[in-house]
Amino acid sequence: MESTSKKLMTNWRWWMVVLLFVATTVNYMDRQVLSLTWKDFIAPEFHWTDGDYGLITAIFSLVYAICMLFAGKFVDWMGTKKGYLWAIGIWSAGACLHAACGWATMHIEGYASVETMAALETGSAAALAIASTSVWLFLAARCILALGEAGNFPAAIKVTAEYFPKKDRAFATSIFNSGASVGALVAPATIPILAQFFKDRGIGGGWEMAFIIIGALGFIWMGFWVFMYNKPEKSRFVNEAELAYINQDDAEDTNAAAKAEAGEQKSISLWKCFTYRQTWSFITGKFFTDGVWWFYLFWAPAYFSDQYGYASSSGMGMALIITLYAIVTILSIFGGYLPKLFVEKKGMNPYNGRMLAMLIFAFLPLPALLAQSAGAISVWWPAIIIGLAGAGHQAWSANLFSTIGDMFPKSTISTITGIGGMAGGIGSFFIQLGAGKVFDYTASMGEAFTFFGFEGKSAGYMIVFCGCAVAYLIAWSIMKTLVPHYKKIDA
Repeated sequence: MESTSKKLMTNWRWWMVVLLFVATTVNYMDRQVLSLTWKDFIAPEFHWTDGDYGLITAIFSLVYAICMLFAGKFVDWMGTKKGYLWAIGIWSAGACLHAACGWATMHIEGYASVETMAALETGSAAALAIASTSVWLFLAARCILALGEAGNFPAAIKVTAEYFPKKDRAFATSIFNSGASVGALVAPATIPILAQFFKDRGIGGGWEMAFIIIGALGFIWMGFWVFMYNKPEKSRFVNEAELAYINQDDAEDTNAAAKAEAGEQKSISLWKCFTYRQTWSFITGKFFTDGVWWFYLFWAPAYFSDQYGYASSSGMGMALIITLYAIVTILSIFGGYLPKLFVEKKGMNPYNGRMLAMLIFAFLPLPALLAQSAGAISVWWPAIIIGLAGAGHQAWSANLFSTIGDMFPKSTISTITGIGGMAGGIGSFFIQLGAGKVFDYTASMGEAFTFFGFEGKSAGYMIVFCGCAVAYLIAWSIMKTLVPHYKKIDA
C-alpha cells in the first residue's frame, strides 16, 4: 500500500521550489546590478568614492532590516500568494527606477549631458554636488528595492513550511536559497555585458538598460506565480498522497492537526516573539552572518578591480566573479542534505541535526583569513577562497532558516523570518558602512597604514576579511548557548 501511494504521489511541492528558486535568483540579480556597474560605469559619471557606495549599500541594508521586521507579519496577514506578489512587484519597480537616477541628477544639477558631469574635476565643488545628488537619488530607488525584497525570504520560508515536512525543509530551502548564488553567478556573466553593449551604442551610460532589463524579469515571474501557487490543501495539482506526505508532522501531533483542521492555530504576536530564546537565537545567527554574505556580494567586483585591476566588464573580471559564485552554487546546495542525513541515518531530531551541520559549515569561511595573502600567488586564489566562504554561508543560511520551522508554528514562521532578516540587515548596515569608511581611510593613508603585513587599502580588505572569517563560529556559539536543546513553541 505504501509503495503504491508513493508511485501515485504528485510532486507539485518541487515546482513550488522551482518558483522560489527563480524568485530568489531574480532577487539577487536585481540587488547585484549596482555592485557590478558602480565602479566602472556609474562612479565615473557621478564622481563616487568608496564611502559613497558604502553609504548606499549600508542604507539599503538598514531599510531592508526595518522592512524585514514587518514584512514577515505582512505576509502572514496578507497570505502567501498576495504577499509574494506585492513583494516582487515593488522590488521590480524599484530596480527599474535606478535607471532614472542619472537623468534626474543631470536635470537637478542643470547640466546638458552626463558627459559634461563626468568631465568635471573630481573633488571640485561641482563634482561633490553631483555625487551628493546622485547618491540621494540612488538611495531613494534603493529603499524601494529594499522594501520589496524584504518580503522574499519570509514568503519563501512560509511556502516551504506549507509544502514540506520538517525533515525535507532544509533541503528544499537549500535549493531555493541557492538562487542567491545562482543570481550572483548569472549576474556577472550578463550585467556588465548588457551595460557595455548599450553604452557602446550610445544608449545612456549603458548601466541604465541593465537595471531595466533585469528589473523586468520580476514582472514575468508574477504571471507564473498567479497561475501555479495555492495552499497544498487547495491546490488542484496536489493529490491526497502528496498532501499526506506534506502533513506527516501534523499527523504525529494530534493537537496541531486538530487546530489546523479547525482553523484555530493563531499567530504569535510580533512583540511576544521577542520573549523567546529561540527568537534571539535566530536573530544572533542572522546578525553576525548576513552582512558577511552581502559584503562578498556587494564588494567582490570592486575588490578584483581595485586590488588586481580587472574591471567587472573585462573577460578576466567576469571570469573571476563567475568562478567565485560557481563554487558557491555547486557546494551550497549540499548544505540542506547534510542534516537530512543526520536525521535519517543517525536518528537525530531535526534541530540537533541542523545545529551539527551548521557547526561544520561555520568552519568553511575560516580560509578567508588567507584570501589577501593568497592573492600574491595568483588572483584565482582569492576567488576560490571567497567562493568557499560563500558556499559555507549559503549552506549555513539554509539550515538557519529551517530552524524556524523546527521551533515555531507555521502561522508565525514569516514573522520570525522577518525579525531575523531585520537583524541580518542591521548587521549588514554596519559591515557595509564600515567597509566603505575603512577602504577610504586606508587608501588615503597609503603606506602609513599597515595590518598583518599589508599596506593601505590592501590592509583595509585584510581587516574586513578577518571579521568575516570568524563571524560564523561566534554566531553558532551564542546560538547554542541560547537554545542548547530542541524545544517547540506552540501558539
